[in-house]
Amino acid sequence: MSNGSSSYQHFDGPTGSTYQDIDTGAPRRKFLSKPVLAIGALAAVGLALYYSMSTHHGDAQRSVDKQISTNSNVKLKSDGKLRLFDELDRYVLEDYDAKSTFSSFLPGVAGYFGKPTWAFYINRGQCMATFGTESKDYPILEFNSANKAYQLTTFTGFRTFIRGTRAPGTKGGAKGMLGTSFNIEPFSPRGARSLSDTKADADKPKRILYVGTNELELSEIDGHHGINTNIQYFIMPEEDFASLVRRTTFTNTGDTDLTLDVLDGLAKIEPFGGMLDGMLKNMGRTLEGWMGVYHADDGLTMPFYKLSTEPSDSASVKVEKAGHYCLAFIESCKEKAKLLPVVYDSTKVFGKDTSLQSPAALDASSVGEILKKQQYGWAMTSSAFPALNQITLKPGENITIASIYGKAETVEHLPVIADLVTKPGYIAKKATRARQLINELTAGVETKTVYPLFDGTVKQNFLDNSLRGGIPTILGKVDGVANYDEDPGVKVYHAFSRIHGDMERDYNAFKIDATYFSQGPGNYRDVAQNRRNDVTFFPRMASFDVQQFLSFIQSDGYEPLTVEGIVFRFPSDKDAELIAEKVTKDAKSAKMLGDIFKGGPFRPGQIFDLTEQLHINLTESMTNAEIINTILASAEDLNMAQFGTGYWGDHWDYYMDLIDAYLAIFPDGEEALMYDKRLRYFFSTATVKPRSQKYVLELTFDGKSHHVLQLDATYFDDEKVKEQEAFRDQNTGLISIEANWQRTTKGRAYMSAPLTKLFLLGAVKYATRDAWGMGIEYEGGRPGWLDSMNGLPGMVGSGMPETYELKLLLQYVKRVVDKYNRDIVIPTELYTMIKTVNKALRFLVEKSGFEEPEDPTLAVPDTLFEYWDLVAAARESYRNDVQYYFSGNETILSAKEVSHMVGDWLEQIDLGIARAFKFATEGYGDDGTSGIPASFFAYDVTDWELNNERNAKGQPCVNAKAMKLKKFPLFLEGPVRYMKTIQDNPKQMKDMYERILTSGLRDEKLKMYYLSASLQGQSYDMGRQMAFAPGWLENQSIWMHMSYKYYLQLLRGKLYDELFSEMKGGGMLPFMDADRYGRSLMECSSFIASSAFPDPSIVGQGFLARLSGSTAEFLDIWKLMFIGPKPFTMNKSGDVEMQLTPALPSWLFEDNDPDSSDPTFDEDGSHVVSYKLFASIIVTYHNPGGKTLYGTHPKLYRVTYTNGDTDRIDGKTIPTKTAIAIRQISTVKSIDAYF
Repeated sequence: MSNGSSSYQHFDGPTGSTYQDIDTGAPRRKFLSKPVLAIGALAAVGLALYYSMSTHHGDAQRSVDKQISTNSNVKLKSDGKLRLFDELDRYVLEDYDAKSTFSSFLPGVAGYFGKPTWAFYINRGQCMATFGTESKDYPILEFNSANKAYQLTTFTGFRTFIRGTRAPGTKGGAKGMLGTSFNIEPFSPRGARSLSDTKADADKPKRILYVGTNELELSEIDGHHGINTNIQYFIMPEEDFASLVRRTTFTNTGDTDLTLDVLDGLAKIEPFGGMLDGMLKNMGRTLEGWMGVYHADDGLTMPFYKLSTEPSDSASVKVEKAGHYCLAFIESCKEKAKLLPVVYDSTKVFGKDTSLQSPAALDASSVGEILKKQQYGWAMTSSAFPALNQITLKPGENITIASIYGKAETVEHLPVIADLVTKPGYIAKKATRARQLINELTAGVETKTVYPLFDGTVKQNFLDNSLRGGIPTILGKVDGVANYDEDPGVKVYHAFSRIHGDMERDYNAFKIDATYFSQGPGNYRDVAQNRRNDVTFFPRMASFDVQQFLSFIQSDGYEPLTVEGIVFRFPSDKDAELIAEKVTKDAKSAKMLGDIFKGGPFRPGQIFDLTEQLHINLTESMTNAEIINTILASAEDLNMAQFGTGYWGDHWDYYMDLIDAYLAIFPDGEEALMYDKRLRYFFSTATVKPRSQKYVLELTFDGKSHHVLQLDATYFDDEKVKEQEAFRDQNTGLISIEANWQRTTKGRAYMSAPLTKLFLLGAVKYATRDAWGMGIEYEGGRPGWLDSMNGLPGMVGSGMPETYELKLLLQYVKRVVDKYNRDIVIPTELYTMIKTVNKALRFLVEKSGFEEPEDPTLAVPDTLFEYWDLVAAARESYRNDVQYYFSGNETILSAKEVSHMVGDWLEQIDLGIARAFKFATEGYGDDGTSGIPASFFAYDVTDWELNNERNAKGQPCVNAKAMKLKKFPLFLEGPVRYMKTIQDNPKQMKDMYERILTSGLRDEKLKMYYLSASLQGQSYDMGRQMAFAPGWLENQSIWMHMSYKYYLQLLRGKLYDELFSEMKGGGMLPFMDADRYGRSLMECSSFIASSAFPDPSIVGQGFLARLSGSTAEFLDIWKLMFIGPKPFTMNKSGDVEMQLTPALPSWLFEDNDPDSSDPTFDEDGSHVVSYKLFASIIVTYHNPGGKTLYGTHPKLYRVTYTNGDTDRIDGKTIPTKTAIAIRQISTVKSIDAYF
């Protein structure tokens, strides 16, 4: 695999990676290296960290102090406290289990040719709270919401029970421990320290959590007993069995021999047997009747946990063959390991203590005696405790138990897996590979400044952004430099994506396919936002994202809810057969694989799964990468999506971001993309109702009167379902993918140029403006980005954020037609609507006599209401015309016609924006004079007439006759979107910043920005945020995504000092207060409890981990900081040139902050920072004196090629030939830019 831009994709197997860390060759006074970490050395070195070396509370504390004093790699601040990052740039949390709770997760990435597990952790006990395969319906450790996991994990999760015997001697652990035995449970909540009185807890263990991008590590330093316990978790990379790896290391830190008995594993493990999550929650005891523990041999070393059959009450009974397993052994780098016995009968450990608080049975016995007893695993939830019996460690020695928890398709697979994982050094290599894998996947933003925390935040945000949007991977014709637009054999596939579901977002049903090239579906808004900068990091994908998302635009101006992974198919049966012959070993296999290819669309992971299940023999002359590339080079790609629920008002808001990102890399591709590509129209099974069927007369809350609400705005259209049924395959019973695309009356998929689709979208949205001509109506049943305003559509609400985006969209359409002067071809049905809309507009402007009021009243003027009514009727008539088919008839519009028409619409949009400023906002403490634009409006229908329609509940529907405006408090989204329209006006940008800074949107205590001002006094009709306490979730909290959108706009508007002051002042990661934020400063949260929250102890804490749109905004900020807004531009001759325009504060070059490292200098003494461009080309900025670089161009470039040649380029731009070589990546090694 390759995309010509990322070295991480040039590999074949776990050891063939060509990834390289940035090495500028420049001296750094002191920048810690990243050695491969040995698990034994880690226990003795990286675990013994403590923030105070000056106090001595007894032997236990002196033992800790001693370990610190002998550890030269400990990172301590000048005040003696532990730094927030370690030598591997992992985030460090001291006393993690004594701090506020949080949850997070391992990325669930096993590599392209690996099958992943999902794993969620918390900062209690041994951290790992739940894990499994595919979704929470298939848990190995039961999935629980975060609030329950905080209570249960220390009991039902991973546990370690140690019985230690210390040999007599002159020294050991604490006084009194010599020659005695002890029973301890490392990481037990009883051993957690108190942060309020550390001296009183001096004899308690010291606990530290290390949060890596693809690993979790926790350590307990027990100075009292002279033993350190270290645990590391990671997802098994690049294997065909999905598993979680756990490594538990015990180190004897005393001065005498220590003999150990150990049980280390899961207190509860769930069997495999279908979709169990709901049954575990609702009928767990009954479900245990199906449970059993089976074995791959006659011993206790390979237990296999499964249900006998899938639990059901139907005539069809499925015998379960797949199961979960636990394999464990003592790691060795020299010899093959032997499996350890596993205690699976939990009563042998806990006895009658069903609370699982203490190992009552173990306390009354021993590990050796337990292993001799008969164990039972029927009709009960079992455990999985690998057992270590009578192991003696000399002083300083350590031992590591490696345990693998996963799923196997049959019990016969266990010996095969066991034979592999017990090979010498296997687990150590996999641990190294797991870390290296993420380094490769995040190479697109590898950054080196004086702030390791900042560099790590960039990396983490890129990873999390990719987990929500997917990492674009080039498949098919991977060799050469051709991109997706240039060669149909080049394919793009987004791997590793999934919907953002976790223990805090328990409402989302995440899915991570346990296949090669694993991925899962995502919400449209999420994926569209998080793929915004794909082309910035992976240029070979070219316009793929733009084409994909514009193809999802429906004829009605809406989009589906769920974006599925791309699928592939062969254009002909002959092509399928030829490729099947190429990649298989024999004729039978070729026939079977050919039938699969001809059977319908497929994804890469499915091909490997099916070949394994059907025993299809793939050729041994190709690697897996070569096989899949051979297949996909001849296949065609197809977009996939699903309608979901309702039509969201903002899904189209993100198209201009995608287009702008593309044009920043391919300005020379604009005309071909906009005019020459052909895109289809998505065909959903839902239809938007006309107003006459969704304006419903309802009783008011008090039951004393009636009001009109907009309810059930869409309906499931049975006629559309019938249309899709025509594509059902009679052999497979599946509906063809072609059913997802709208056709003409002649049966062919209707297609348009991308510019036509943008024009159609703009026209429909223009015709959806509200009665005052300000916001875009939420008439599809769902609100916009702020989906907690779920009641706003019912209030006949509209959004100004969408209006600002519409202005940008129409400005772009006008700019393109003016620039290229080419006609566009539109559906005749759309032309009919436009004629009506424009006729109504001409009457309003020229004949109606309407004059813009200086001080408008809330009541909509009759003239504007009539105009709105006519335009909305035209929109509804158009939708009725294209509800099932396009006629296929088309109308040609000249560039001049389009430009004039769009210009008229833009004038009306500007008038609407001006009105919105006049109406402004209204809320608690808000008199509407802030000068900050409104976000939302709603309309009370003050006069209506009954029509003959009724809704599904039998309620009468009405036709509106008059309306009155309703105003809302300040929301941050409105000014943020508005600032996109003024970002080239420094004076207006500065004015708006200062207004927001002194408004009700500013949380002065946290130095951050609220999602909304106070909502006190607002109606519950708005939506669910009114149900939350102030400061929590969407009610006046700090919503990081919108805050980051705001910070991005400051940077786009060149308010450099303001942005970096906000960032360094604690408004952005990683510069927030660590103790207050409460989790890794490298990981975004969805929201931060603001100072409006009633409980001050919660204020400033982050909630809902990581997978949010804030990562997309952060990466845009990174791009503008390090690369600039338009790295590729067109010169006056029409040729491509390149220029780097960073916006970097001086403190990224050198700073005296205790969390910063020493600066790096080049041979001339200039400060340098470095990053990777396109995941491959190392760019180094040489900055004499480490001065601030705000929008500054280099004076000189030195471009080094892979063959060793060098180009010196004087001036601020890189000429065409070199610029194109850089964009094509493969021949360029590095760029040095001198300022």
